[in-house]
Amino acid sequence: MKLYKTDNIRFVSGLLMIITLYSLYYIYFADNANANTIPRKLRHAISLATTVAIYFIGTFHLGKLKDSWMSSIWHLVHISGLCILTSLGLFDWLISSISIKLKLFCLTIQEILISPVLYVAMGLLNKSLNKKLA
Repeated sequence: MKLYKTDNIRFVSGLLMIITLYSLYYIYFADNANANTIPRKLRHAISLATTVAIYFIGTFHLGKLKDSWMSSIWHLVHISGLCILTSLGLFDWLISSISIKLKLFCLTIQEILISPVLYVAMGLLNKSLNKKLA
């Protein structure tokens, strides 16, 4: 049984799920004034869980498309970013607190990973390449 009739429906449903999770993360956690009252390790865990959830949403929705290169780029970007974030997070937890510049670097990487912009850019690139080939 096919879950989606076309790749477009699959892509748009993945995009809507990413936008929803991204919005909920920023409304209830990142831009919330009360987020500073949450312990640091729990904040790290919430951020990591959000990033991993968006990675799995993209993997599920891009992995079934005809163009497998989109899935490969998705994996490459997310696995690389998650390795950087995890290593810096573990350093912050276990060894010493990281500097403000490294914290801002981590926030930038996480923003790239959870933002729907990467997902949309891959879709636009795929669409333009398919038009040129047809």
